[in-house]
Amino acid sequence: MTTNTPRPEVLRYTAFSSTPNGGNPVGVVLDTTALDDSDMLAIAAGLGYSESAFLTAPPEGLGGQEGRAYSIRYFSPRAEVPFCGHATIATAIALAERIGPGELVFATRAGTVPVEVAEEDGTLRATLTSVEPHIEEITDADLAETLAALDWPATDLDPAFPPHIAFAGARHLVLAAATRARLADLAYDFARLETLMHRLDLTTVQLVWRESATVFHVRDPFPVGGIVEDPATGAAAAAFGAYARDLGLVPRDAVLTLHQGADLGRPGELTVTLRAGDPRVRVSGTGTRIS
Repeated sequence: MTTNTPRPEVLRYTAFSSTPNGGNPVGVVLDTTALDDSDMLAIAAGLGYSESAFLTAPPEGLGGQEGRAYSIRYFSPRAEVPFCGHATIATAIALAERIGPGELVFATRAGTVPVEVAEEDGTLRATLTSVEPHIEEITDADLAETLAALDWPATDLDPAFPPHIAFAGARHLVLAAATRARLADLAYDFARLETLMHRLDLTTVQLVWRESATVFHVRDPFPVGGIVEDPATGAAAAAFGAYARDLGLVPRDAVLTLHQGADLGRPGELTVTLRAGDPRVRVSGTGTRIS
């Protein structure tokens, strides 16, 4: 971006909360025509949010209605990431405030992600549909290193939830705590976990605790993005939905509620919907402008 080029407007939204003090803050730039990669990274770093989203014109053949299809890129303060759920939700709500609710289509580095925005009792709610997910096992050595970095003894894990890496646009390691107290007590070795996550190409570690059959509490360390913890993580929620379904931990038709951010003082709520016969995962939530 040259010194003579006007700086684009950077919107600030939060996703998965209807109040500015909850959910996960995100920067949204609706027109990145004048920006290059270094500009986008600089904006994301300046904001300091876990991710920021940047829109450009859609690629040829993306589909969707004219004026409602876009390319979208996501930057953490340190690097570009292939997919970010909360930034997708926030961007969809920002667009809906300007062009109205309805269907949107985003071209991401991970694939095509459709989003439906609906108005419910005066509140906008966005639902993204993930790319096709998959899960894979983690080696005993990598699990041991993860637990050492977290300072979690193996006995603090819930044996009903086998550790796996799950993907629904980005890779997340799913670990389940046996108690809510274990989940609440998170003080990890930032550098050690970051090194492991880079080696395994992980975006976050999805830490979960099951409150009931369909209600979970989650936390997401995000050292590879330069952030200690992500307050509400849509991509990880999608990955977790695929993980829970594929391992038979929830029905193939299910609606899950994930509570996240309370331990950071930014409570948010994510809804994960699974449909039998469709491998993709739907993640929905509200959002609002911060400033």
